[in-house]
Amino acid sequence: MMGGDGPNSYAQNSEYQKQLLVSAEDLIHDLIHEHLDTENPTFNNSNSTIRIADFGCSVGPNAFFAVDNIISAVEDKYKSNQNHPEFQVFFNDLIDNDFNTLFRNLPTSRKYFASGSPGSFYGRLFPKATLHFAHCSTALHWLSRIPVEVTEKNSIAWNKGRVHYSGAGKEVKEAYSSQYKEDFETFLSARADELVDGGLMVLVILGFPDGALLCESSIGLTFDMLGSCFQEMAKMGKISEEKVDSFNLPFYYPSPSELKAMIEANGLFNIVRIAKLASPMRAKPDPQILTSHLKAVIGVLVEEHFGNGMMIEELFRLQFEKMVESPVLFDGKLWKEANYFVFLKRNARSGSPQQKFQKSKRKTKSSHIMR
Repeated sequence: MMGGDGPNSYAQNSEYQKQLLVSAEDLIHDLIHEHLDTENPTFNNSNSTIRIADFGCSVGPNAFFAVDNIISAVEDKYKSNQNHPEFQVFFNDLIDNDFNTLFRNLPTSRKYFASGSPGSFYGRLFPKATLHFAHCSTALHWLSRIPVEVTEKNSIAWNKGRVHYSGAGKEVKEAYSSQYKEDFETFLSARADELVDGGLMVLVILGFPDGALLCESSIGLTFDMLGSCFQEMAKMGKISEEKVDSFNLPFYYPSPSELKAMIEANGLFNIVRIAKLASPMRAKPDPQILTSHLKAVIGVLVEEHFGNGMMIEELFRLQFEKMVESPVLFDGKLWKEANYFVFLKRNARSGSPQQKFQKSKRKTKSSHIMR
């Protein structure tokens, strides 16, 4: 993401993501109240510290909102408990994330001890069984890497002339899908290692309903426009065609049935809830706002691939002009993307204290019933 807090930064161009967190606010409160087990030994001791990790934090404001919401819900749950925990929050993103801006903007009135945890969330970041709550919002559509097949000229999945699988052949879509399944399995397994038994995880994932076609959506058309901008700049000799052919966006948008199947196949979490969130308000879309948002999200990728200079400014100037010229992009019928709220609970490990605790609770309940 674009760092800093200037007009082109992600911090100033992430209202859509903020509204998704607002949509999930009540769900998080209700489900934490229902499923956080304060009798669980890992949540209930005299020196209890609740450890929360926000994965894909970027530069701040939305991550702070999400963490405050989680802590508020946990505090409500502990109101009737004599042990009131302290909170430690870990903010995670890639090592080149703008952590300076993140920490500079930390709320002064926060109720937690803050730490940074740089590195890809497609792998372990914390010791085993140390986290109580994991949160990741609008970040899991990012792949860990571009599928190799789509950049190889001799591959049947070579994605020549396009920047994404939208509108491409089935081989390209399958390459993206395969990479996503590998990444999502890695993410789930890493978080399962890090979470305590009974630990909770909230995911907000940008996807598409089952059967919806990305190429017939506003997102798909936006990527098609972006690809045509690259092609125009190649024809003008400002970038090479080879560079264009090797550039692909690392995004995959799963369906709810895909998410459910992958979580069940992983087997380490109980699915508490998968729900479609209300879409953020999109009345009267502004081409400049949408272009700025796209630039804030992918501008760094473009710079890394094509180099710095005025090229990126011209690219997004062309993108803006195409958006203005193509009002079809703002047709509400094309807003097919959906955001899925996923609430998971870590299954008890075999032979763990929590599993013994659960068995003890069941025996006590059964004994009470027999009497």
